[in-house]
Amino acid sequence: MVFSTILGVIAIISAIWVIYNVVVNNKRLSDGMKVLWIVCALFFSIITAIIYYLIGRNPKNDLFRKNRG
Repeated sequence: MVFSTILGVIAIISAIWVIYNVVVNNKRLSDGMKVLWIVCALFFSIITAIIYYLIGRNPKNDLFRKNRG
């Protein structure tokens, strides 16, 4: 019971961190990518936080960015 409570708290903190970071700190992401990160954070919070920390903060990995070139 204690383990599940700790895991739940970590999941909530992870989701809040990803959502806050996407909305406030990562202005260079497209709106579609922001929505995708937020939805993923709500459903898969801990996994999403790890993936976002490793690759999501880089605007070059934006799936919805229009290619100019």
